[in-house]
Amino acid sequence: MSVQVFGLPVSRGVAIGRAVLVASSWVDVAHYFIEADQVGAEIRRLKAARDQVCREFEALKLDVQGDTPAELVALLDVHLMLLHDEVLASATRQWIEERHYNAEWAVAAQLEMLSRQFDEMEDEYLRERKADLEQVAERLIRTLSAHSGRGGGSALGPVSCEGDVPVVLVANDISPADMMQFKGGVFRGFVTDVGGRTSHTAIVARSLDIPAVVGARDASRIIRQDDWIIIDGDAGLVIVDPSPMILEEYRFRQRQGQLERDRLARLRHRPAVSLDGQRIQLLANIELPSDAAAAVEAGAEGVGLFRSEFLFMNRGGRLPDEQEQYEAYRDVVIALRGLPVTIRTIDIGADKPLDRMSLSELRHEHSLNPAMGLRAIRWSLADPGMFMVQLRAILRAAQHGSVRLLVPMISHPGEIRAALDMIERARDSLRHDGVAFGDVTVGAMIEVPAAALMLPIFLKHFDFISIGTNDLIQYTLAIDRADESVAHLYDPWHPALLGLVASTIQTTHAAGKEVCICGEMAGDAEFTEMLLAVGLRSFSMHPSQLPAIKQRILRTEIAPLAPHAALALAAEDPRAVWASGRVRALTAIPQTV
Repeated sequence: MSVQVFGLPVSRGVAIGRAVLVASSWVDVAHYFIEADQVGAEIRRLKAARDQVCREFEALKLDVQGDTPAELVALLDVHLMLLHDEVLASATRQWIEERHYNAEWAVAAQLEMLSRQFDEMEDEYLRERKADLEQVAERLIRTLSAHSGRGGGSALGPVSCEGDVPVVLVANDISPADMMQFKGGVFRGFVTDVGGRTSHTAIVARSLDIPAVVGARDASRIIRQDDWIIIDGDAGLVIVDPSPMILEEYRFRQRQGQLERDRLARLRHRPAVSLDGQRIQLLANIELPSDAAAAVEAGAEGVGLFRSEFLFMNRGGRLPDEQEQYEAYRDVVIALRGLPVTIRTIDIGADKPLDRMSLSELRHEHSLNPAMGLRAIRWSLADPGMFMVQLRAILRAAQHGSVRLLVPMISHPGEIRAALDMIERARDSLRHDGVAFGDVTVGAMIEVPAAALMLPIFLKHFDFISIGTNDLIQYTLAIDRADESVAHLYDPWHPALLGLVASTIQTTHAAGKEVCICGEMAGDAEFTEMLLAVGLRSFSMHPSQLPAIKQRILRTEIAPLAPHAALALAAEDPRAVWASGRVRALTAIPQTV
């Protein structure tokens, strides 16, 4: 029977496929498809790993004879019995033979199926045997991964072999670092129990242009391994075991969506000029150097936000050194062919922790409010050695093109002085070492109300301003943007937020300096005309969002909208006032693009 699960729509489109459930404890399991002619070899690899684990357990039994409690020996016997269970082995092989899953994935998939059965058992003793099964599966997967030649991989898998059956990921949560493994991966979409519209996981999902629903509460409990599901990323809906009629309807929507994307793609090299001749700059947000080519191909006029922190993630605690960072930044600058590249210094903390966190830092992340704690520029200033390495690398990359250095989450005059002093010290250090570097313009992100309210002080020190609307909304409204329980209060149309955005744009322009929005509002077509009306002329978003925003700009005459924007900003319900005024203003404008 078909079941519907509702959550928050965070990345548009439709995904249809078999469910792959991933528990948070299995985040290191690689998922990839094998070719048909590799099935036999993969089954042999599985058997070899099982035989090795059996030998290890047998050896362990010999080692623990004597004073060892009989219960421990009995436990090893249970584990050996599970490894030799032919029904379990046959079911695991079936995932490889029928689905062409790699061996690690097959073990994890079968474990998920059996875990559900154990959870439903009435006998408490039998329910507790699930832990034995998990321990055996973990040992088996660890052995497989050690001999795979793939370095263990990630739950989201870097390998992009396409199977015959499309698959979608279902999990309680996915970290932004793990989400990055979606690039070139096997999954067509994902569903999580937790999360908000502008959590970093949701942002990365949009950047990958894959349908996603978060905050679906019990999705990972309701959906079973290998269920057919539909992810409706427009409505925030997940349909489990859809009927043939519903399935065909959504397949039609998939085809229509692709046709619309193809149509919009034809605008990619057309200048973004409004109907009344206003030239608008459209920039791209990227996470990794490999994203630069896609940004250029999509028609971006530069990179408005390079989230450098993703260079630091999924590294097992080893940070990139200066040379590695320099080469990454240099590659992006060269790929942009003279177009500007804005590199944000590392924005670590909150929902983007580093692998190498100290015990005290981990305690802070889990027991306090990380969004209010040691993150972004606060983190960098607290670790000047790491910060100096990054600044030197960025300055060195600037000799290859136009580089803008962006400092995140500054909120205090002392932080302004400290950050600028570190940049100057990095220059002095490079001069002292005789290392070539280039000029950079330095900007600040406006992400907290304090920064917006003391903007004139910022404009004395910085060359440009970038508005991070995601955090600005979070901190203005005191709402954790990753918490689905308060997601309904996360309101970009809130009058206080719109007032801060509009005043930041207008004050920065009055000072003769540039201002850009690089948060999610920039890529949301619902806000394009409003932002144009209050004076914004530079937007930065994921490359996949550029065509839709460009189309909206090409269809907009800005001047008639300005008076209605002023009325909306002064209203108690800006959204309603803006909607009515916008309709009147645009009624006579022909829509030809």
